Amino acid sequence: MRYLPHTDTDIAAMLAAVGAKGLDDLFDHIPVDCRRKTPLNLPPPLSEWALDRHMDALAQESAVAPAYKIFLGAGSYDHHIPETIKQLLRRGELYTAYTPYQPEVSQGTLQAIYEYQTLVGRLLGTEVANASMYDGASALAEALLMAARVTKRMRVAVSRAIHPHYRQVVRTYLHPTGMDIVELPFGPDGRTDLCSLSEEKELAAVALQSPNFFGCVEDLPAAEKQIHAETDRLMIAAFSEPLAFGLYQAPGRLGADIVCGEGQSLGIAKSFGGPGLGLFGCRLAQVRSMPGRLVGKTTDLEGRRGFVLTLSTREQHIRRERATSNICTNQGLCATAAAMYMASLGGSGFRQLARLNYDKAGYLKTQLQQAGLAVPFSAPVFNEFVVRLGGNTAERYQRLLEKKIIAGLPLEKYYPELKNHYLLCVTETSSKADLDLLIKEVTP
Repeated sequence: MRYLPHTDTDIAAMLAAVGAKGLDDLFDHIPVDCRRKTPLNLPPPLSEWALDRHMDALAQESAVAPAYKIFLGAGSYDHHIPETIKQLLRRGELYTAYTPYQPEVSQGTLQAIYEYQTLVGRLLGTEVANASMYDGASALAEALLMAARVTKRMRVAVSRAIHPHYRQVVRTYLHPTGMDIVELPFGPDGRTDLCSLSEEKELAAVALQSPNFFGCVEDLPAAEKQIHAETDRLMIAAFSEPLAFGLYQAPGRLGADIVCGEGQSLGIAKSFGGPGLGLFGCRLAQVRSMPGRLVGKTTDLEGRRGFVLTLSTREQHIRRERATSNICTNQGLCATAAAMYMASLGGSGFRQLARLNYDKAGYLKTQLQQAGLAVPFSAPVFNEFVVRLGGNTAERYQRLLEKKIIAGLPLEKYYPELKNHYLLCVTETSSKADLDLLIKEVTP
């Protein structure tokens, strides 16, 4: 739909309808001292075509695909999105829908959330999934707070192999509560080292990420045994790439009590960093401590199927100060997109796509190793992995950037001990020619 500005006649008619003489009258309630007294310093208006050229010029200043070959992942992944999803999301009844404050009136919204919950529960292997959360980082923080409520303990352990941004959000969330955070190191294979757990007592939860920030798949069955060796200690499995569960077994089926993470890969464009989608699932026994909302299915007095807001534990509803979460905005449109994406691919399509990502990353990893580059971590990976570059890496990285190749994420900023190490990511959007070009350019 094109934007058509109001004419002077339109504006005059609207002002007359509300009893105002001019546009300034609409701001009479704002104190004079709070109003801007000088015009905004804006450039002169442009024609539609000049504005298009200006926006195109600005876009060319950004390093984006397809002009650049991008091998970045690190929590935000580029996947093909079926055109059907893009078109369906533009429908007005979906595009403008928001939180249903009179929920039973919004049967369509409730059904969409219910279907989303069902698909997420199957994907994560959990008995119940909520109606989505803000993003993966806040979902992990909420999971740790939930663990504290369930266990009545104020100490948690968090793997250092979890995404650095997630850990920062966790610290921000937990600091006002007075909770203690123990960081678990990662071992030489890239997985979390759990040896120190035997010395930690009274932990509410232990949080891992799989695949972790280095792309390494954690040994969740072994971790589950160590974590649950202490009674009442919860296991939290986070993630940033849910597509991995098309190939690897879901954390909920491997003993995780809470599974949470980012759902951006499921039909949501990267969009320069947002929006994201927080996936969250847990055991049914813990559902009343779960943050967010839960939609259920029932029948009315005439036996017709209906959907209801079964649990709603936010402060804006009945629980007030006893709310289990206060800023877990339900990403309604993003959740609908994720449900469409999972339904469009189906189980077999999801597995095939996961395998394609795995194989492409494996090809790049093998070729780089054969070319003499070091891959320091030996644990299995999904669609990203760490590689160590020799020589003047900063100069090489800049040279590649000038050739419109973004060769991964430098890790030294987040892990000082990993100087000259880069996190490379490959998805189905990268062709073999793209991979071969990267191999040729980074080879000493």
